[in-house]
Amino acid sequence: MPSESAAIILAAGSGTRMKSKLIKVLHPLAGIPLIEHVLRSVRNANVDDIYVVVGHQRELVEESLEGVTCVTQYERLGTGDAVEKCRSFLEDFDGPVIVTCGDVPLMRPETFQNIISLHNKKDIACTMVTAMVEQPHGYGRIVRSPEGRVEKIVEQKDASEDELKINEINTGTYCFNAKLLFKYLKLIDCNNAQGEYYLTDVVPLLLKDGYTIEGYCLEDPRDALGVNDRIQFAEVENVIRDRIRKFWMLNGVSILDPGSTYIDVDCTIGQDTIIFPGTFIERGTQIGEDCRIGPNVRLQNTKIGNSVTIEFAKSIDAAVSDEAQIGPFAYLRPGATIGKGCRIGDFVEIKNSNIGDYSKVPHLSYIGDADVGENVNIGCGTITCNYDGKTKSRTVIENNAFIGSNSNLVAPVRIGESSYVAAGSTITEDVPKDSLAIARERQVNKEGWKKRRATGDTESQQ
Repeated sequence: MPSESAAIILAAGSGTRMKSKLIKVLHPLAGIPLIEHVLRSVRNANVDDIYVVVGHQRELVEESLEGVTCVTQYERLGTGDAVEKCRSFLEDFDGPVIVTCGDVPLMRPETFQNIISLHNKKDIACTMVTAMVEQPHGYGRIVRSPEGRVEKIVEQKDASEDELKINEINTGTYCFNAKLLFKYLKLIDCNNAQGEYYLTDVVPLLLKDGYTIEGYCLEDPRDALGVNDRIQFAEVENVIRDRIRKFWMLNGVSILDPGSTYIDVDCTIGQDTIIFPGTFIERGTQIGEDCRIGPNVRLQNTKIGNSVTIEFAKSIDAAVSDEAQIGPFAYLRPGATIGKGCRIGDFVEIKNSNIGDYSKVPHLSYIGDADVGENVNIGCGTITCNYDGKTKSRTVIENNAFIGSNSNLVAPVRIGESSYVAAGSTITEDVPKDSLAIARERQVNKEGWKKRRATGDTESQQ
């Protein structure tokens, strides 16, 4: 049983206008499923118990949700029927219950807190969340008394000429007294064109019996934006991302071109970091202070230290320590750990490898499944040959080693401390400490070879 407050989130519909194989409420929005935005706002409003009404693809929805009770609506018979499915959980509850939709992700926690507070302060049967919009066409209008209380909701098709001029609309989010809600749900019917039970039909019944209905008007009408199709989805995502960008700018982060910068939820960015255009900072990424990120960088679940520079690069499930330089055109794959002061240059790919402090991989190299020590220099075109077709093996390069350009290190292999590998070598055996390894055929110059070839003197070409 809920203790002080509860919420019902309606998420049973398929969202056919999205034209998608995936149910609408699970589409990713700024790094998390659309419905997760609703859940977070409700939780942050200190609502104790949350019930999610599921239907289409219910198994997928249930798997993606934690800390809620899922209630199944097997037949989609309208919003009133969806709320009715929660009767067994809430019928004996005498506190406020929020009812909102799983496809309205912009509602703020403060809104839910305010309507609960308003509900608790006054003897109110229902508090409706409303919004003032410039184009109210298609929405139910809110008709208020001279005292400001809600007298009725008038649908577009039933509105008079004067009522059509009203710009205050019903958003579809409510706070009900739970006992009254389930009492009056029994009284609504489905005598309408859709043959469905509408939650809004509870409101005129409450008004008829003399109960008070309050309207809580949103300061920002965009908070009521819902998602029906992909055009609306993009509009909602723009609002969320704009909120995220403004939050970080107000907390000391410079974003040079907000319109071309995309930051997910659940990221952190340190003070005095500069974000250049074309940057994608995806969920789970942590960026320290005084960094320069971008242009054209994608970071996914990557931990970045302080004073790091990354440009024209991609990093997924990786970590970069303080003062490192990444890019341009570098790719950090899962498991890449870059030490302090490292230089990872152009067209370098690092995968499942540890690069020690102040080591350099300046350009055109692949380092996979390797442990590289400190102050190591890896020359252009170096490859760790980590895969033999069946298994992957590790390469170890100890401190202060120097790997010449165009070298192949065939794992498993260890390059000892302060050793050198000559350019163009293919190393298949361990190299001892303080050694020079040369693994290439001795150069032979055949003078006059071109002239003999032209005359067909093939015997002398041998």
